[in-house]
Amino acid sequence: MFKKIMIHTKRGIKFIVLFMIASFLIVGAVAFLYKPTYSVYINNEQVGYTENRTELQHKINSYIENGEDSSNVAFVQVGNLPEYKLCLLKRNVVTNDDEIFNKIKEQGVTYYRYYAITENQEEKLYVSSFEEAENVVNQLKEKNSSNIEKMSIVEKYETDLKELVSTEEAVSKLYVEAPKVIQVAQKSTGRYESTGTVNTSLTTPTAKANIGINLIRPVSGVISSRFGVRSSIRKSSHTGLDIATSAGTPIAAAASGTVTFSGYKGSFGNMLVISHGNGVQTYYCHCSKLYVSAGTQVSQGQKIAAVGSTGNSTGPHLHLEVRINGVAYNPQNYLY
Repeated sequence: MFKKIMIHTKRGIKFIVLFMIASFLIVGAVAFLYKPTYSVYINNEQVGYTENRTELQHKINSYIENGEDSSNVAFVQVGNLPEYKLCLLKRNVVTNDDEIFNKIKEQGVTYYRYYAITENQEEKLYVSSFEEAENVVNQLKEKNSSNIEKMSIVEKYETDLKELVSTEEAVSKLYVEAPKVIQVAQKSTGRYESTGTVNTSLTTPTAKANIGINLIRPVSGVISSRFGVRSSIRKSSHTGLDIATSAGTPIAAAASGTVTFSGYKGSFGNMLVISHGNGVQTYYCHCSKLYVSAGTQVSQGQKIAAVGSTGNSTGPHLHLEVRINGVAYNPQNYLY
């Protein structure tokens, strides 16, 4: 019995030894002929092999974060990232990391980050960083640029990089010199000396005419008398719109143009007329102060006078008229 056990034991040991030798030879042969690698797939399509999955993925991640040119690149959008499957590859087969990386780049969409400086929400020019944009705005404030209140900074992410300018160039292009306020001569009676000419005909059609420009409100206040109404204090129907507000309130030009009359005009009191071209004019009456004289070029929103109660007036207000070729039209067709 003991002999049989010994015989079986020896046979088992021989088998195990032979199995281990065979396994070693097989593993050695496989290791000699093949190498462990990764099969790479993009969108379920095999595109090649890589021996170093970590290195290849790190290169792809760096490209997604920085692009090829890191200047103003926010990120690169890639539709399909690679998938990796471990496999054995014959040693004579060459891996193709560069080709795989190029396939990733072919589907990449680069987004750039930069900053737009806007005026009245219109993009004027572009700089590389927020610090540069902020520096431009601060320098415009220091120079008292007349458009500074209309400036803002917008962060942009686009696939096309706009032409970027330096801080100095941006300040030079955006700066607008503030118009000088010239107060016209005033007599001791509170009446301003007249310069220029004015048409004060009483024609008031009811139809609306196209003036071809956009007007802004010269003042904020309460409408105290509308266009066309009659009153005991005037000889005919009202040729304008009365906006009641406190005396001394600044009056802004409703649109840019040329001052064609500045001074005292009978029942209209201290009065300004601005011509906007194509026969369109705006009238500002009963003013306490006039800041510009005839011949002055003014911009929309510029302070041109102050609310008063001069002439035929029962209290401080702005009498505003819109005229086309001397004919008065209802201002409420265009503002308020």
